Amino acid sequence: MTINTNGRYGRIQRKTRETAIEIEVNLDGTGQAEIETGVGFFDHMLDHIARHGLLDLRVRAEGDLNVDPHHTVEDTGICLGQALLQALGTPKGITRYAHAVVPMDETLAQATIDISGRPYLVFRGELPAGSPGGFDAELGEEFFRAVAVASRMTLHLELHYGSNLHHCLEAMFKAFGRALREAVSLDPRITGVPSTKGMLEL
Repeated sequence: MTINTNGRYGRIQRKTRETAIEIEVNLDGTGQAEIETGVGFFDHMLDHIARHGLLDLRVRAEGDLNVDPHHTVEDTGICLGQALLQALGTPKGITRYAHAVVPMDETLAQATIDISGRPYLVFRGELPAGSPGGFDAELGEEFFRAVAVASRMTLHLELHYGSNLHHCLEAMFKAFGRALREAVSLDPRITGVPSTKGMLEL
């Protein structure tokens, strides 16, 4: 898969003693994804972000999975956030605020985004215990915190209810992708940066 580098494109490479990660993203894509992190369930979740966010996403991650998936998941979140920030550039004409509510069977989750330049995560909801595909329940919060901080967005994620951990996490990832799609979308009626300050400190 080759990602179109025209338009709002970001590419990040990051190598530490724990992980080696490369991410490419095009905000004006069609939902194509090519994901390889070594954590199958996480690949599945990242694919949802791309498909429901209508962004093209390529992820290559190698990490110390012999320890556990934590470093791989968190560092991928950091790199995705940095790639989103790079792709946004000067955020002229973006919608900025967005909200999405996503059901999945017995589960209901929501995501609310402000492309604000003020990194903040609120993560609310009692996730069931479990580890689908080796992806521990708490890794969802760690991932989204890394994305929010690195992209300098305000992100509120809430699980209203749900009993199946797979469904709960999937609904949250889908809601994030859908809200992100709207928040970064361009509105021809908006001239300049959507802020009374005249700037967003991204």
